[in-house]
Amino acid sequence: MSVRIFNEEPVHVIPGFNLVLRAGIEHGPSEEVSMITWERERETGITPGKVTLATCPGRVPKCAGTRPNVHVSVEQKETTLQINGYSRADSGVYAVTVTDKTGASRTAYCIVREYEAVNHVSLSINVSHSLLVCGEAWGTDPHFSWLHERSAISKTVGQVSKDGMTLYVTMAPICGHFTCTVSNKLGYSSATYSAAPCEKEGRGTAVVVAVCLVILLLIGGVLAFLLWRRHQYNNRGERLQDHLDDTI
Repeated sequence: MSVRIFNEEPVHVIPGFNLVLRAGIEHGPSEEVSMITWERERETGITPGKVTLATCPGRVPKCAGTRPNVHVSVEQKETTLQINGYSRADSGVYAVTVTDKTGASRTAYCIVREYEAVNHVSLSINVSHSLLVCGEAWGTDPHFSWLHERSAISKTVGQVSKDGMTLYVTMAPICGHFTCTVSNKLGYSSATYSAAPCEKEGRGTAVVVAVCLVILLLIGGVLAFLLWRRHQYNNRGERLQDHLDDTI
């Protein structure tokens, strides 16, 4: 005979939601389950403080727990524990023990913890390696995302690691505002690193345009001067020709 809990541990439960643990039971044709017991004890601490949540006969499909919000169901090869309105006090190591009619028993364990909100997001820089590292204190299942100047990280700025915690910066020099946001089911928090301001791309373009305009103005001025000189020369020649004609 054997028993195992199907839930992948550790199981994280949001306070106020229901905790549901499912366990599978395997036994031979001559074996018969006579008793199923669900218990909980503290995960850490000097005094374990084991608490019996429910004790159910093997052939009874449902039985009540030791508290009104504890319910247990029993099937041929499966048993389910449900605790309605989970609270922090319900965290700990859960155990399900299956006993046969000879008194032999098998036990399976599962760690259950409270689902924690994101806390204390921090952002640090390693200048020598051109990378930014985002950290978070104890939130459950944190997800990391990055922004540079309020825009998603592009290839020209850098590359984010697979776990999302590190940004490898490829732009040089490092400039602008980098923001790391950490989120989970209960919300999000963020931190920002501010480097020197980035030069705007339009500024360089404006300088080039201004220089081109100055050059064009200079060329235009030279051409206008040459045309004026040519016009003056032609007028002088005509005056000389008229004076010679009058003399003759």
